[in-house]
Amino acid sequence: MKKLFFLSMLCCAAYSFAQVTPKFVYAEIVGESRLFSTKVTVSIDYGQSTSFFENTKVKNEDGSNRKFNSMVDAMNYMGALGWEFQQAYVVTSSQQNVYHWLMRKNFTDLPGDIQEEMKKNFPTKKDL
Repeated sequence: MKKLFFLSMLCCAAYSFAQVTPKFVYAEIVGESRLFSTKVTVSIDYGQSTSFFENTKVKNEDGSNRKFNSMVDAMNYMGALGWEFQQAYVVTSSQQNVYHWLMRKNFTDLPGDIQEEMKKNFPTKKDL
């Protein structure tokens, strides 16, 4: 009986120190129309840390900014990478529309090294 009690307490202790794993990760696509063009320049915010001078625009293989035909084109690009559309809204500033589209992806669909890096940002159940 003592062994069973000890084993159950050990399991509870291990569970209480387990990390919280998110079900989904989210990204925001921010699209800005280009001056005198029908194309859209897109930035993606994964919640990553960025400096003032760092550019979060989607890049081509050669390092140049990728230009999308529309926000739907950008959404199809993200969809091909496994992201799902959640919500969209538009902010108009100085007669220019800035499109914000929220996407999500199952945490388990991320590569293992990215999962481990993201888990560092989540508290343990003990911290909650």
